[in-house]
Amino acid sequence: MHTEPSEPLSRRSLLALAGATGALASLPAFTASAEPRRTANSPGNHSSSRHQLWWQAPADEHSMIRQGLPVGNGRLGALASNDPGHELLLVTDATMWTGGLNDTLDADGQFPYDRERFGSFTLLARLTVDIPDHDLSAVSRYRRTLDLAQGVVTTSYVRSGVTYTRRIFASRPDDVIVLHLGQNGGGHHTGTVTLEGTRGETTGAASSFGAAFPNGRRYGAAVTAYGSGGRVSVRGGRISFSGCTDLTVVLSGGTNYAPNAATHYRDPSLDPERLARAKVRAAAAHPADTLLRTHVADHRSLFGQLDVSLGTSSAAQRSLDTWERIRARASDGDPDPELEAAYLQFGRYLMISGSRGSLPLGLQGLWLDGNDPDWMGDYHTDINIQMNYWMADRAGLSQCFDALTDYCLAQLPSWTELTRAHFNDPRNRYRNSTGRIAGWTVAISANPHGGLGWWWHPAGNAWLCNTLWEHYEYTRSRSHLERIYPLLEGACAFWEARLITHTLPDSGREVLIADSDWSPEQGPLDAKGITYAQELVWALFANYRTAAAELRKDRDHADTVAGLQERLYLPRVSPRTGWLEEWMSPDNLGETTHRHLSPLVGLFPGDRIRPDGSTPADLVDGATALLTARGMNSFGWANAWRGLCWARLKNAEKAYQLVVNNLRPSTGGSNGTAPNLFDIYEVEKSRGIFQIDANLGTPAAMIEMLLYSRPGHLELLPALPAAWAASGSITGAGARGGFVVDLRWRDGKPTEASIHSVGGRTTTVAYGGRSRTVTLEPGRSVTLKDFVR
Repeated sequence: MHTEPSEPLSRRSLLALAGATGALASLPAFTASAEPRRTANSPGNHSSSRHQLWWQAPADEHSMIRQGLPVGNGRLGALASNDPGHELLLVTDATMWTGGLNDTLDADGQFPYDRERFGSFTLLARLTVDIPDHDLSAVSRYRRTLDLAQGVVTTSYVRSGVTYTRRIFASRPDDVIVLHLGQNGGGHHTGTVTLEGTRGETTGAASSFGAAFPNGRRYGAAVTAYGSGGRVSVRGGRISFSGCTDLTVVLSGGTNYAPNAATHYRDPSLDPERLARAKVRAAAAHPADTLLRTHVADHRSLFGQLDVSLGTSSAAQRSLDTWERIRARASDGDPDPELEAAYLQFGRYLMISGSRGSLPLGLQGLWLDGNDPDWMGDYHTDINIQMNYWMADRAGLSQCFDALTDYCLAQLPSWTELTRAHFNDPRNRYRNSTGRIAGWTVAISANPHGGLGWWWHPAGNAWLCNTLWEHYEYTRSRSHLERIYPLLEGACAFWEARLITHTLPDSGREVLIADSDWSPEQGPLDAKGITYAQELVWALFANYRTAAAELRKDRDHADTVAGLQERLYLPRVSPRTGWLEEWMSPDNLGETTHRHLSPLVGLFPGDRIRPDGSTPADLVDGATALLTARGMNSFGWANAWRGLCWARLKNAEKAYQLVVNNLRPSTGGSNGTAPNLFDIYEVEKSRGIFQIDANLGTPAAMIEMLLYSRPGHLELLPALPAAWAASGSITGAGARGGFVVDLRWRDGKPTEASIHSVGGRTTTVAYGGRSRTVTLEPGRSVTLKDFVR
């Protein structure tokens, strides 16, 4: 039901060996690997049409972030144009970053935030395949398809009566990107393959290049090609092919990044260009079909862990290509349940393609259209990196979460040292008034070099830890808990030193509050006791106490933390606005419709505020009033967060409307979905910014509408909208407490639920005011029926 993917021995074995030591964090992301396991079975064309997105035109190479189709193997990625005569791939490596440690503060107490010192995610290479006599004007019956289930982009067209087909995929087992050009008989391909860097690098006679950034990060890429029925030759770094009935192009590349603070996050012994050449040679020793079979088997092992059906779309809707369908959904207003399910699966596809065995997904995930992404394509710690991973466990992709854990562990030594050296600097407006310092925290932005950018973000450590803790709640993995324990412990130490005593004027009671801070990213810059920090620290302390108990360690420290948690001030409802207060003030000190929902972190992703009778009704009403005031139209990621909050409040139609809002086409200066399904934040009519957190956060909201969970409790269909109510199913949905759920419904009511334990033992399963208690041994399952009598 919830299977491990077929992977080389190294990764899963090393996870077990690393354990509490975090040893895995010292392994480089781009490294030599053993020959992958091959399968003799053909992948065939067994993918359902509901998992296929399709278009009737190639991408404009000047609009790749809106139209290019993404492929990726978790580290190495590309956007493909799919132009018959001029194929363009914009190639990325997750570790291709400028900048460095960035370990000084500016005069105003901020870390520098620029592309030189802080750094930026950048392109690795451009690959072009030019076939002059296959110009778009000379072909007919053009179609390109992204098969989400197989992880393959396919282009087909007809020229001179011959049907040509090309496939592009990024193979994790072979660590290469493959482009295969074929035809159905009588046709041929003649043209050139060109690999170029994006910073003036010289491609050598071996069709490869290598270079280094000023920060010492070395990088390189290589390409090779082989075919049949013609000739392939290399001259001056360019590959020429003539009269080939089929052609296979294989590319690889990477950097000498190593997630190890002791070596300044690089492996000085690694030669990326040489390694890239070795990888393309190894892959090129196999036919394209073999590479494809190996890739599809690997991709399906993850993609197949969850399936979802939200109902049946009409024949008219199915007849439209993906972009037409998105526009029709917006203009007609009719639900398109198969498109909505495909949007959820597209988010899972991006997670599989962008978060495996390397750095975690940043603001733009693994995909770029240039070297100057907005906000450096970085890791924002005040919502974005956390939202990127809300979907993983819910959507049957727990393995993809490991990239975030590995990143935090690798950065911890640097974050700890920067906190010790600079947090209490007199220039830092958020320094501890206690004068004490301990543990670690982060700034609003973080890079892969151990460096920080922009303002300090004191509560960022708690939010990262709570995100890592939630992964434990889903998986019940003791090895994961042992690995993250030092992060939780260090974050608690930071807050022990930071919390200050405050006397409540109405009662005289002494409480603990957070020192001066900024509620992201609005209102007063120096407010004490902001709801955002209070809620996150309360959850951090609770999680640490549970972790210490389960690992049977640090009992005295856990008791100390329990005492601090008991004294923490928790937010109130304003008597003036009726809203949950964002600051320790009855007044609204910020923007009513601000994009961030920072004061609602106790509703989601936390669940201290619950509409189940366990939370005072006035607190639930205050949270609801604040959420209502924030509005229903914002940036894509902000809509996703709103949708998750409305799902927690069991308001199905509002949650659904926010999903629909994110599916609106991004045209004419509006925020929404681009032709390639990327979420676009429009800054002006001529320029849009891709932010992947909406593509990942919206599927999390959709699953939350179907299944709510916390340890010891599952609720079926808590926010099922009318558009999905007729019939549907979800299989493989993760549930906190260590369970996986398969659920079917009809006429808005569950008909069957299978509960499988992946480490959990006892939980209640509720629907419509009724509940049952289920007790299972890990690995066992039970199926429940007759929810409605």
